[in-house]
Amino acid sequence: MRQNTSNPESGPREEKSKTQGSQTLQRGLDLLDQVIDGPVKLADLSERMGLTRSTTHRLANALVERGFLTFLPREGYQLGPKLLQLGFLAQSQADVVQIARPHLEALAAASEDVVHLGRLDGDQALYLDKIPGRRRVEISSRIGDRHPLTSTGLGKALMLDDPEAGWTRLLESERENGTHDADPAQWLERMRGYVAAGRAFDLEENEDQIRCVAAPIRDASGAIVAAISLSSAAQYMDDERMASLSDEVRAAAQKVSADLGWTPGVKSPRRPVRR
Repeated sequence: MRQNTSNPESGPREEKSKTQGSQTLQRGLDLLDQVIDGPVKLADLSERMGLTRSTTHRLANALVERGFLTFLPREGYQLGPKLLQLGFLAQSQADVVQIARPHLEALAAASEDVVHLGRLDGDQALYLDKIPGRRRVEISSRIGDRHPLTSTGLGKALMLDDPEAGWTRLLESERENGTHDADPAQWLERMRGYVAAGRAFDLEENEDQIRCVAAPIRDASGAIVAAISLSSAAQYMDDERMASLSDEVRAAAQKVSADLGWTPGVKSPRRPVRR
């Protein structure tokens, strides 16, 4: 008869080891959260974590050895180079179309209107995705189309961080080539309002009888990398509805931004004038 050589205590011991490992990992992640805003000294870190100084020191040193933290004499612990490397890798692997798709679909379903996703392509807005609405409204846009920045809601949302000199240059260029015949003073005043509101409108400027509400998408640095727009026939988009939809479109854009690593309150410096 074969003798059973298994250790009856191996099961409980293994489970205990897994629990301790999970707890250690959780504490390490919590510790990283505590130093996001800058260097933290060991005593303060220990107090924030609710752990003894020796336990906190052990955890912090393990993270320093792996590059997740850096120790500065007389200042304390701060985020390390490994996190910067991982951040760049995560950003390079992020596909804004794939990340945004569920949020676009949810917005389209809730509003029953057409939703677009686009990004800047030179001095034009490149349409990356389109979710059809349930209303019988024909909107002449296709994935891969390029549209003017100054006359589309999506284009204006992409320009919200640009200086006014950049806005003026683009508007003058598009007026000269007949793309957008807008009153410069009125258009600039509206753009200032869009910046304050964090969203932009298309008031039948790009396509007759079509209005839209748009909002920018930001990456981890706070820079605008794309935008969402919700479009419908003017009969379904009076001023009151456009105002009420602003919150929904901004919320959808912020959800995509959060998935790209953006933190509320982080906004990149205004971009230089494109020439």
